[in-house]
Amino acid sequence: MKAVIMAGGKGTRIAPLHPEIPKPMIPLSGKPVLAYELECLKSQGYQDVIIVVGHLKDSIMTYFGNGNKWGMRIRYIEEDSPLGTAGALYYLKEETEEDILLLNGDIIFDIDIRRLYNWHRQHGGLATLLTHPNDHPYDSGIIVTDSNDRVTDWLHKEDPRLWYRNQVNAGIHILSPGIFRQQNNLFREPKKLDLDRDILKPLISSKELYAYSSPEYVKDMGTPERLAMVEADLKTGRVQARNLQKAQKAIFLDRDGTINQNMGFVRRPEEFVLLPHAADAIRAINQSGYLAIVVTNQPVIARGEASVEQLQEIHNKMETLLGNEGAYVDAIYYCPHHPDKGYAGEVKSLKIDCDCRKPKPGMLLQAARNYNIDLSQSWMVGDSERDILAGNAAGCRTAYLGSPEQAYGQSVTFASLKEFTDSIMKG
Repeated sequence: MKAVIMAGGKGTRIAPLHPEIPKPMIPLSGKPVLAYELECLKSQGYQDVIIVVGHLKDSIMTYFGNGNKWGMRIRYIEEDSPLGTAGALYYLKEETEEDILLLNGDIIFDIDIRRLYNWHRQHGGLATLLTHPNDHPYDSGIIVTDSNDRVTDWLHKEDPRLWYRNQVNAGIHILSPGIFRQQNNLFREPKKLDLDRDILKPLISSKELYAYSSPEYVKDMGTPERLAMVEADLKTGRVQARNLQKAQKAIFLDRDGTINQNMGFVRRPEEFVLLPHAADAIRAINQSGYLAIVVTNQPVIARGEASVEQLQEIHNKMETLLGNEGAYVDAIYYCPHHPDKGYAGEVKSLKIDCDCRKPKPGMLLQAARNYNIDLSQSWMVGDSERDILAGNAAGCRTAYLGSPEQAYGQSVTFASLKEFTDSIMKG
């Protein structure tokens, strides 16, 4: 792929702190943001990069030059007048038959680019967004997808919404060259274009926009608080550690009784009630470097008591409530099966003895394959014997939430998820 970095913006929210330099040149631990982007690209084999510059462009071009001192070749597209977040793509339409890796110039990231590229090629869309959960979804563009990861809607903070999946546009995109042919009328001349509004959103109706969800590290520099957080993460090595080329560690979480009140089967969003301090505990997991992954048995699907769409709405409520408190889960796995037959309205195709229903470890093993998780360095946390048996079968350490008198073979016992994170995260 051709790598293109959009570094021409002003960064209005953060600009007052650094009025003399463009946002991509804001220093973090002695290096500008843009330097970290180039280092990540170079570490994965990129030698040629195009940087689009505009506002205070001389400082970028002087610092990076032709790329020799970075062991790369850098050339620039200079905007004499602002062309928005996509107008400069006009200068690429005649010279590329390659996919384009298009990066915002104000983000710190470390991702497995080849994994993203392969995913894009397999799905065959004209464009792929990298999406991820974050700790401020209410302030972000929320991407809504169907079961095939095709984008069906794009919500902004001004849009009315009740419950939503915490799936945020991260500022990393892949564009196929066919996008220039389909939207040729937009690229007849260099003009101001907005990447989201003018280029990407029209692909929703044509069903050619996809979202690749990843737990890898991507953060923007939009506010002074986020700037400080990213600098701390760089110093601790958390940024590089989340690249899926490296083995991850996870805390697998049961849902009912662990995250929300266990009041029997949850069939509707109004029945989902977050436990006190559950968000605090999950936020601690987010900040620790562990992935937070929910693994939950949901026999209500097989029993015909709730649809997959209703379950998704329940999980949307969970993610919204967590997001409102600065917490998120990296992935949700659920088992829709149930082995016992005889329920009115049951879905017969789901009445099977599967490999994913806890106490079997199938959901944990699938997550490990998807996210390169070292199960021996991971935890399974839940409030039932099934959770402990599943975690033990997967090779995880296990934490039972309940009475210490119950012996299911767990590694440790705590009264709540918050007690678990208070102890384990400190240890």
